[in-house]
Amino acid sequence: MRINIAKQELNEAISQVSKAVSSRTSIPILSGIKLEANSSGLTLTASDTEISIQNVIPAVQNDQTIIDLEREGSVVLPAKFFVEIVKKLPSSMIEIEVHDHFITMIRAGSTEVQLVGLDPEEFPLLPRLSEEHMLHLSSDELRDMIRQTTFAASTNETSAILTGILWSIQEDSLKFVATDRHRLASSQVKLNNAASGEYHISIVVPAKTLNELSKILPDENVMIDIVIEDNQVLFRMENLLFYSRILDGMYPDTSKIIPTVFKTEFTIDTKQLTDALDRAYLLSREEKTNIVRLASIDDHRIEISSSSSELGKVTEQIEVEHFVGEPLKIAFNSRYMLDVMKVMDDERVHISFTGAMSPIIVTPQNSKAILHLILPYRTTN
Repeated sequence: MRINIAKQELNEAISQVSKAVSSRTSIPILSGIKLEANSSGLTLTASDTEISIQNVIPAVQNDQTIIDLEREGSVVLPAKFFVEIVKKLPSSMIEIEVHDHFITMIRAGSTEVQLVGLDPEEFPLLPRLSEEHMLHLSSDELRDMIRQTTFAASTNETSAILTGILWSIQEDSLKFVATDRHRLASSQVKLNNAASGEYHISIVVPAKTLNELSKILPDENVMIDIVIEDNQVLFRMENLLFYSRILDGMYPDTSKIIPTVFKTEFTIDTKQLTDALDRAYLLSREEKTNIVRLASIDDHRIEISSSSSELGKVTEQIEVEHFVGEPLKIAFNSRYMLDVMKVMDDERVHISFTGAMSPIIVTPQNSKAILHLILPYRTTN
């Protein structure tokens, strides 16, 4: 293999696929990135047990030559060093040449680097999917759904299924649900592709891999093909393939814990509530409980408060709109509520309660497609 390639395109492709390289693997070949050059371009592939990412750099793009191919071939290069070396090379064009025993020379300007490569035949093949079940979703919608839900997934591997996001495809909609048993986040979008109405599917995709996917989604809004198989889901973009394994197991039925009738409801300014919670959190975190209390004062105001036995107390009143129902006193984890506020795009949020020991429901004022649930704390007073 011998090619000359534009540094910028190579660097971008490496930075994307390297997210699938495991830093802790007992399989040496998986600590590398596979390069495969042919007349159509250079294909880079990285994989671990969770995800696989493949990026194709075309030989010609927008009438510009990106890759000058002198000899076809392939090699696996150690990702840790390859990523850093390409970043630091001085020239805008890079020559990569593979010799016998996969010894690889990388040249740029007056710099020459030699890397010991590995046999590409030992690199695992990417799964072949039938494309029987395929969705089409815009990258902006997918990124928003990931952002609005993954923070609520569990990080405790003893409940492995809860470290994932439940995908429910029903008729013409796709819904994400995440929960760690203390809180829940859900987001739903309409699907335009007619094929979605032909089947109902539920799968659980690791939250960690969805967060990695979110980082490499293109800045411009493009359509993404999502292919679902028994144990894999593929996200396909123009020059990029992102595979994630699907988690085994039954996701708990969360629909029964979401109340539909409320005793108290109000609407509040998102930024005002976020800022007040942020100040109350300063004291609540000192007690390592993150407990903040919310109490209604009248039909127009609520009080947010927190206290520390060593530092003191924070109390703040905020105006609310459309207050309906009974007076309220409730305690909750301020960190959980702040996580919700950070993903709220509406200027106002609607908060609903069914009592001091029942779930708190938070939704954007102008959307029924997003819902957050937080379980309250039981306190002595």
